[in-house]
Amino acid sequence: MKTPSLFIVTWIILSGCSVSKSSLSPNHSYSLQQVQKDYDVYQTILEEHHPGLYWYTSKDSMDYYFSKGQQLLRDSMTETEFRKVLTYVTAKINCGHTTVRSSKALAKYNDTVRAGKMFPLSVKAWEEAVVVTANLNRRDSILKRGTVITKIDGRTKKEIIDTLFGYISTDGYNRTHKYQTLSNRGSFGSLYTSVFGLSEKYNIEYQENGGATKTIVIPVYNALTDTASRTGTRPLRSLPQPSKRERKRQQVNTIRLLKIDTANHTAMMDLSSFGRGYGLKKFFHNSFQALQQNKISHLILDVRGNGGGSVVSSTLLSRYLAVHKFKVSDSLYALKKGGRYQHYIQNHFWNKFFISLFTKKGKDGNYHFGYFERHYFKPKKGNHYDGKVYILTGGNSFSATTLFVSSVIRQENVTVIGEETGGGAYGNSAWLIPDVRLPETGLRFRLPLFRLVIDKTVPKNGRGVQPEVESFPTIDAVKRGSDYKLDKAMELIKKDRAANSIDEKKIN
Repeated sequence: MKTPSLFIVTWIILSGCSVSKSSLSPNHSYSLQQVQKDYDVYQTILEEHHPGLYWYTSKDSMDYYFSKGQQLLRDSMTETEFRKVLTYVTAKINCGHTTVRSSKALAKYNDTVRAGKMFPLSVKAWEEAVVVTANLNRRDSILKRGTVITKIDGRTKKEIIDTLFGYISTDGYNRTHKYQTLSNRGSFGSLYTSVFGLSEKYNIEYQENGGATKTIVIPVYNALTDTASRTGTRPLRSLPQPSKRERKRQQVNTIRLLKIDTANHTAMMDLSSFGRGYGLKKFFHNSFQALQQNKISHLILDVRGNGGGSVVSSTLLSRYLAVHKFKVSDSLYALKKGGRYQHYIQNHFWNKFFISLFTKKGKDGNYHFGYFERHYFKPKKGNHYDGKVYILTGGNSFSATTLFVSSVIRQENVTVIGEETGGGAYGNSAWLIPDVRLPETGLRFRLPLFRLVIDKTVPKNGRGVQPEVESFPTIDAVKRGSDYKLDKAMELIKKDRAANSIDEKKIN
């Protein structure tokens, strides 16, 4: 179907006429009436459009959290303060695709102002420990990589983790994704500051190597003074700048990269996104062709940092590995086409157009995407990979990555190693995810419009896809900076080769 060009031009012009605030100070405050209006829009849109609002949280409980958020509103709130309230309530939905972002105006301000003071430590957090991975205070010789943190400003590890978890959105009751979110570089300090506030000094309780507990007071990191002091002591050197083509190549290689060890017939594919714009179709074709040409018998596929992207790309990768036909979903549907506040939803016209064109209203009153509910995808014939596959997963393995892992995990030649995926094994709310822009503050939140059940036979326990071979962090591994999941994959490959060698000797 072709849309008249005049209509398209008119729509673009009208879309560009919305009022937007210029960059503003983070101290800019809003009246109680303004934040109440935004909160009403926020709650109403979620109740009308979010297909998983009561999936893991009952309506009674969600009503309680909406009411609690309303009670936290007050006069003269800054955007940051209001965002904290929305983030807390949003996390109670237990949907990893529903998150809150700052307004474009504040984002623009933050982009133009140099970073100031911030919490100095990055950490690796998991059930057993919180361990330092980086310290912005370079002269600190105590809190080095591998140091175990037990308290911060008198708050225990458990108290800190439990509080911060209350502000992190995740699919269902998945704690692995929340731990991984805190472990992503800089995330712990950012959320800690947002929830507990910024201090000039922090009282850190830590464990020495022998297990003894000690306390140290460290200063807040100030990027302005730190940069200034280092600039005066280091000579500036003019480094050659890479070409535009080289920069593009480097960027793409951080997203997808295939490394082949021809001597050992082993390959490793790093894949940190299924997003569009990375040439994945060509990359997959060339990669699996190279695996065949080099007779690669063992493939390590690293999707630990893959937050998802295009289902077309994740399905294509599945087809290169799958031995049987498979479906992307058992059910996929939206609740409605439009609503009272639909004009605050990004691209609301095209969202309605998409739902009208590709879905059909079912007996349950929902708009079902029947193609994906019924269609089976067949394995690729050309360059299909039949060797042993070791998939590395973790808390950042999300969304379309969960679809990919779910489609091949039951195969005998596939072994999933690491930790459970951040994305829900049973399903998620996603597919079409526009931003909603609140009218007064300009704060934005992501709104998934479809509910997707990947596999209705999977237990509805709110967990991610579980690894077949677990590989968890240890204090020693973090201290050494070792890649314990990759080490586990190499260990399994070594065992497999040894077993095959024994079998060959028996045959001979």
